Amino acid sequence: MAASRRKFLKAAAVGGALAGAPAIVRAQQATTWRAQTLWSAAELTHKCFEDFCERVKAASNGRLVIQPFAAGSVTGVFESLDAVSAGVLQAQASWPGYWTGKDAGLAVISDFVFGYQHPWQAEAWFYHRGGLQMLRSAYAKYNVYPVGVSWWGVESIVSKKQIARMEDFKGVKFRSPQGMTAEILTKLGASIVVLPGGEVYSALDKGVVDAADWATVSMNQRMGFHEIAKYPTKLFHSMPIQEFAVNMDAWKKLPDDLKALLHTAVREWTWDQVQRVAVDDLRVVRELAAKGIKAAQWPSRSAPSRKGPGRSGRRRRRSPSRPMTRSSPG
Repeated sequence: MAASRRKFLKAAAVGGALAGAPAIVRAQQATTWRAQTLWSAAELTHKCFEDFCERVKAASNGRLVIQPFAAGSVTGVFESLDAVSAGVLQAQASWPGYWTGKDAGLAVISDFVFGYQHPWQAEAWFYHRGGLQMLRSAYAKYNVYPVGVSWWGVESIVSKKQIARMEDFKGVKFRSPQGMTAEILTKLGASIVVLPGGEVYSALDKGVVDAADWATVSMNQRMGFHEIAKYPTKLFHSMPIQEFAVNMDAWKKLPDDLKALLHTAVREWTWDQVQRVAVDDLRVVRELAAKGIKAAQWPSRSAPSRKGPGRSGRRRRRSPSRPMTRSSPG
């Protein structure tokens, strides 16, 4: 009887060890990525990305940990794609338009200026009309895989001078990123200065620039721009994308179930961010109005046509990305 009992206990111990083995293996296979955003740590959009990272960690039961870093923490904003390509970072959440010098088509893909009125229209093009595949093809040359894209909303211009019509852009020193917005503003007579977002406040304060195209009204407020640039203009001109892109080698090492989890998590992150920024925009518009600061609205005959996503605009101007123009929704 004693011998049988010893055999049973020994077998139970071995069985318990084997049962615990998968958990140990999973813990050993936990993947940790470092990801840098284009936002400062104080931005709501950076907080949205931090929350995305937490959801991924929870949904994967700790098997995938994405460590979020604010802009400039690991590398410069304009150098993050190279850092992801080389594996210095495993991922980024940034704006593809920063790399139009590498690929001119990214100017259109990253921000189809005056093309969309709402993020769902842009999302439809990316996920159902081939836009995401174009972005993936462009990034593949750099050993980077865009998992998906996100938005933060329709942007607002801040200026130290009144900009109520197209003629008012003439002679204005304007902070703008590379891409279609910069090209359009140049044709309107503005002088373009390319700066990272973290340098815009100082540039406005010191007179290096007179106006800036940065982000939505609440995001501009959080950066303090309205303290020194009292003339916001709601132009509905720009609704840039933010990709979540991963080093290709790191992506290939990821199990299929975690790849699927990330694809789903990015779509959730998109609408979480869009909605939170929209709510914040409403709050800030009311606060600014109480202080006597009201966004200028362009008269309809002055503003470029917005009859539909990419319709009238694409008849009047040649796009550097023919496939995108043909596949745009509407």
